[in-house]
Amino acid sequence: MIKEKCPLAGVKEPHRWKWQSNIRSAILFPFSLVSLLGMLILAVAMYYQFTGYIKNGATENATLLLEQAVVNLESYLSNMRRMSDAMYYDVIKSKDLAEESVDDEMNLMYESNKDELVSFALFDSSGELLSAAPNAVEKTGVSVRDQSWYRRAMSQVENLHFSNPHVENIFEDNSFRYYWVISLSRNVELTVDGVPRSGVLLVDMNYSTIEQMLSKVNRDNSQQYVYLCDRNGTMIYHPAMMQISTGMYEENNSVIPTYEDGVHNETFNGEKRIVVVDTVSYTGWKLVSVIPLNKIENSYAKARYTAFFLGSVVLLFMIILNQVISARVASPLIKLDESIKKIEAGNIRPDIYIGGPYEVAHLGRTLRDSFDQINRLMDDVVTEQEEKRKSELDALQSQINPHFLYNTLDSIVWMIEGQRYDDAVFMITQLASLFRISLSKGKTIVPLKDEFTHAENYMNIQKIRFKNQFAVKFDVPEEIGEYCTVKLILQPILENAIYYGVKDMDEEGEILVTACLEKESVVITVSDNGFGIPEDQVELLLTDDKRVRKHGSGVGLVNIHSRIRLRFGEAYGLRIESEPDEGTKVHITLPAVLYTEVNQKMLERGEYRKGGKANEE
Repeated sequence: MIKEKCPLAGVKEPHRWKWQSNIRSAILFPFSLVSLLGMLILAVAMYYQFTGYIKNGATENATLLLEQAVVNLESYLSNMRRMSDAMYYDVIKSKDLAEESVDDEMNLMYESNKDELVSFALFDSSGELLSAAPNAVEKTGVSVRDQSWYRRAMSQVENLHFSNPHVENIFEDNSFRYYWVISLSRNVELTVDGVPRSGVLLVDMNYSTIEQMLSKVNRDNSQQYVYLCDRNGTMIYHPAMMQISTGMYEENNSVIPTYEDGVHNETFNGEKRIVVVDTVSYTGWKLVSVIPLNKIENSYAKARYTAFFLGSVVLLFMIILNQVISARVASPLIKLDESIKKIEAGNIRPDIYIGGPYEVAHLGRTLRDSFDQINRLMDDVVTEQEEKRKSELDALQSQINPHFLYNTLDSIVWMIEGQRYDDAVFMITQLASLFRISLSKGKTIVPLKDEFTHAENYMNIQKIRFKNQFAVKFDVPEEIGEYCTVKLILQPILENAIYYGVKDMDEEGEILVTACLEKESVVITVSDNGFGIPEDQVELLLTDDKRVRKHGSGVGLVNIHSRIRLRFGEAYGLRIESEPDEGTKVHITLPAVLYTEVNQKMLERGEYRKGGKANEE
């Protein structure tokens, strides 16, 4: 100890300082060179990053703008669909056209939406006009059977069809105006003299509504423009529509059908630009936002100056920092690092270096004290965690369901009062067996055959209580029953399958329990054909304690999952597969350990989870 304190007293101070000075030089010059190169790289990276931010910002703005425009456009088209649906399902399908007319309803629908509509019309399969609003006089020499919207509706009866913009050319207009429209046509079923026939319902939407909607988008944005084309690339709207039609302006709309929704980079007529594409629902139309890069390159100069300034400041700071670090902490830190490497190598009693500047010496003392404390605490934690694991397991298994017992006893009373003595005896027998297996003489580990018997007793009771609203099948090989399990894991899963899967189904629900051996594991699957669970909820069922269901026992899947993992380890537990309207499958994975007295006691003590191996005989 005296020798260690001599340098601090100044005996060998000149040599110590000279040695540190050499280390300082060895650190300072290479670090300064690296800092210089690093700052150059950083400046270049910052420049490209800033330009990337500008480009990405413009792209994100275009994407958001396009998404909002698509929402507005889809809302408008959806409104047109609702009007078509209302006219068809609420009016046309409810009337016999040989005795009743739909003129009043059609005129009322038109008057309520005339700012967005040009006309409503109903034709039969021969092309004869049955009703129209507001005009009911067809132009001479015009046959609707030659119209593309009519042919599509008659040939594809299951779909709604949106046409490209065209001049409305079916009805006479006393004002001699020409309306650009988009036709929404559909095949409808007409009833004439009680006989169903085919027809076509036509809704002519005012094209100017869409034109005004997209024109406003283009007016509000100077760095980009938006246009609309159909799924084949045919232009529906463009801010330079007239110039395109006269050949004075060109657009790259012919390649749009090959683009997926999202962001694309392209070069058209020698101009680099970013193209964002989004598909409009119901129609297949493509809404396209175009950002010419030459409109955002003016912001790049500012990015260059910013990158150079920040790079210079950081470089100066790094040089000063290298001076301080190399002079003050290089040597002590190297020695301290050697001590840490001993810890990393697995030395649980390392000789940690303490010396150098106060901060480094304090860090060494703190590290030494902390490591000693960690060693002491690790032993305590191991013991505490084992006790906590056992307590948690006992607490998890202590949850019972008084409501189930109450409802079952109430059902038994109801059967006795109704003189259904055989059913009451059966219910009491099943209930007695269920509670006998639940108690299991205080054991936590039971054979799987007892668990399956307990589950069958429970389902027999529930089938009577729910008046056979669902069917239950156990397809379990006999040899599976000889393996070990944590008790009371099947009943809560079956309970969830009833309450949240099949209880409220219109058709008969089905619950299937299967089991098989997979390598060194037993896999039990509980499946139902119920309503299923959304994907975002499935991910939380095994991780979120607060999502415990409120019906039934209140024992959630997190509970069961925790009990299995606490007893057998992280490799085992539950796995859930579910889709809405497709049903749910819950897979239970357990280690394939045969049920013997030795294995049962070993599992009760948690030795399997600690790394022990159960006997197979």
